[in-house]
Amino acid sequence: MTRLGIRNRLLLLVVAAVAVAVVGLLAAFNLILSSTLDTNARDALRSRAAASVELLAISNGRISVRETPDASAPDAGMWLFSRGRVLEHPPASPVVDVAARALAGRPGGFADVSSADVRLYAVPVPANGRRAGTVVVATSLAPYEQTRSLALVSSLVLGGLLLLLVGLAARWLLASSLRPVVRMTRQAATWSERDLDRRFALGEPHDELTELAATLDSLLDRVAASLRHEQRFSAELSHELRTPLARVLAETELALKRERGVEEYRRALEVVRGSAEQLARIVDALVAAARYEAGSRHGTADAYTVASEAAAACAGLVAARGLDLAVEQPAHPIRIGVERDLAERILQPVLENACRYGTGTVTVQIGRADGGVRYAVSDDGPGVLDDERERIFEPGVRGTAAAGDGSGLGLSLARRLAHTVTGDVEAVAGASGGRFLIRLPAG
Repeated sequence: MTRLGIRNRLLLLVVAAVAVAVVGLLAAFNLILSSTLDTNARDALRSRAAASVELLAISNGRISVRETPDASAPDAGMWLFSRGRVLEHPPASPVVDVAARALAGRPGGFADVSSADVRLYAVPVPANGRRAGTVVVATSLAPYEQTRSLALVSSLVLGGLLLLLVGLAARWLLASSLRPVVRMTRQAATWSERDLDRRFALGEPHDELTELAATLDSLLDRVAASLRHEQRFSAELSHELRTPLARVLAETELALKRERGVEEYRRALEVVRGSAEQLARIVDALVAAARYEAGSRHGTADAYTVASEAAAACAGLVAARGLDLAVEQPAHPIRIGVERDLAERILQPVLENACRYGTGTVTVQIGRADGGVRYAVSDDGPGVLDDERERIFEPGVRGTAAAGDGSGLGLSLARRLAHTVTGDVEAVAGASGGRFLIRLPAG
């Protein structure tokens, strides 16, 4: 079963509400009209009965008619009863005549003859304090019924036309009101797929439409940020996995190129195992970052152990460049509120960067600062220019002192991972050589 859209549901609601109101008004109108017509018929009979009594003359208890009503006049029917005799009677059908005689024997009042569509009214004629006779007058209810029927049909037709007009007007108004919403929704869907920088930009919200536009702009901002985040994450992930994968491939190709001795195979397998362990640590770090962003339970690690393992991962680069890499152990153990693998993946790119640009020494200092833990990574290289302090953390951007075959993604990944654990990575400009500060939460 197809569900109705919001426009059709609102239209049905409006039409239903108006229909209920129209039915109520028509019912009230016809009830009031029917009551008014009934009252008018009774008043007309009372007036006719009073006029008929005025035409009577009473002498010695006997009733006579001074003036005979015109029998041809419409609704001129009058019966005059005295002492059981009929003194006057109009031409009427037998059923009406019988009803008039029966009514004359009562104290008075009204009686309807439904089969003849006639109403009768009887009024006593007093003489010397006694009832000398009875006057019965009649009127046809056909004109009243015709008026009632005509009013009912007319009101139903008018109500139907009113309901139709309201339905058409409501449909047009709803379509006009929701058309911008539909257009904005479709534009937002198109922009989110093709053009991440397009926005409605209707200014400060001042009505429902501009509030919706502001909400959609915010949604598009989040979608664009999410897509850019995923693109950056893919680039950073490929950068992190490229080195160990390349090492594994190189070692396996070299080992398979020709027959080798047992010791050579062992060394190749040790290199492959080390690269595989590095891959596993990278994946574990990314999984830990995802868990941290999802709000899962956070792990802890020893700050010095993390720095030592990150330094060990840079041993090859340190040996190749003949550097002296020193990790200063703090006076007292310091724990960080981050899982070991994740903390290592935050620190290692910064250490690799220092080893790549340092000329002789690289040092890592660990301490507490601002309620958290701070790593200070220093090298004796060219350092970072002031206008490059933030740019070097953008994916694919390298400083003016860049050397080697780096892709410019390591620092970007380090800062992004640090942000996932409410930490940060920043470069200190103006220092002698390069200096980076890594802030992580305390454990």
